[in-house]
Order: sequence, then C-alpha cells, then structure tokens
Amino acid sequence: MQDLVEQLANLLEVKNMTLVTAESCTGGLLAATITHRPGTSKVFERGFVTYSNESKIESIGVPKETIDNHGAVSEECAEAMAKGALAHSKAQLALSITGIAGPDGATNIKPVGLVYFGYAMKNKSDAMSQNFKGDRNEVQTQATKFALEHMIFVLKEHA
Repeated sequence: MQDLVEQLANLLEVKNMTLVTAESCTGGLLAATITHRPGTSKVFERGFVTYSNESKIESIGVPKETIDNHGAVSEECAEAMAKGALAHSKAQLALSITGIAGPDGATNIKPVGLVYFGYAMKNKSDAMSQNFKGDRNEVQTQATKFALEHMIFVLKEHA
C-alpha cells in the first residue's frame, strides 16, 4: 500500500495541497498508513477519528439530523464528515470513511463490509460506497487501500 501513499503524496505536493482525514470504521488506519511515509508532514494536515456518532457531531460538525435521518453509515454522513473535516482544518482536500467493519453492527440493509467514502474540496464534494468481504481487519485494510486509490483518482480528475 505504500506505493499508493507515495503516489498520493506526490500528487498532493505537485498540486500544493494538504489532506485531512475523518475516519470511523477504519479507526485511524488510513492516517497511520499515510503518516508511515517519511516527509508526509508536507502533505498531511491532520486526521480525525470520529468513531462515535457524538464525535462526528462534536468534532467535525456532522449535523445530528444527517445521522438521525440517514445513519452514521451512509453516503450523506460520509460527505458531511468530509465537509466537516475540511472546515475544521487548514487542508485543501478531505477524505472520510464510515462503514461496518464487523463482525457486529450489520442490518439487512447495511451488511458487514459496507463502507462509504466521502471527499471534499473548496467547491466540490461527493460520496460513494463499496462492499468488501472478509473479517474486520480485512475490511479495514481494503477500505484503506480503496480510499488511497480513490483520492489519487480525485486528485487527477478534479483538483
């Protein structure tokens, strides 16, 4: 995964941008993976681990109504997390992850492995979902890898 981190860091440097993360189901794994790279302080501004609903509301300003109406595991929440992380940092790009890593927490509508990814920049934000298979660790690792790949795509296409 470090090759993806290197690609992401290089793109952020070239575009003179910094990144902020807001993580729930990955519990900081994305931030840890990114900061494993020496020199990352040039491109990584900060990371929020907002595991509880309360922390999403209090730390990054996710509207309570978003969680009440759509759930913490939703496209709407992922996008709100990214927007909130951007607003509560000095970064130019935000990435969020929220989902169900398992083994508990699933419903008929939201199975284990369902993960939402959000991103936000000054004038653009979006969210999407992916379904991963495996145990908790595998879902978290796959989500982290996908997040890195998705941010590389976003930087190439939209920044």
